[in-house]
Amino acid sequence: MRNKKLYKVTFLHLGKSYELYARHVATSSLWGFTEVGELVFEPAGEGILVDPTEERLRDEFRDTRVLHLPMQAVLRVEEVDRKGSLSIRDAADG
Repeated sequence: MRNKKLYKVTFLHLGKSYELYARHVATSSLWGFTEVGELVFEPAGEGILVDPTEERLRDEFRDTRVLHLPMQAVLRVEEVDRKGSLSIRDAADG
């Protein structure tokens, strides 16, 4: 049996470029938006090292069930095999 699909979503928000992983990406029922759901984070407290970016994103999106991102804010959606590190970068320098 094949595992559920995993997507890497890169989008702009308040001058920053965010990279998140999600299990669901689709056209939103809200006109002009992309729906991103089932966000994927490492379980809290797993491993010895703590990634501060992942902790920040987990806190920011803690109660989020589905993100409705404006289509023009979405830079890229990739279907990937495994989760990598999350990131927040300045949009100007990439």
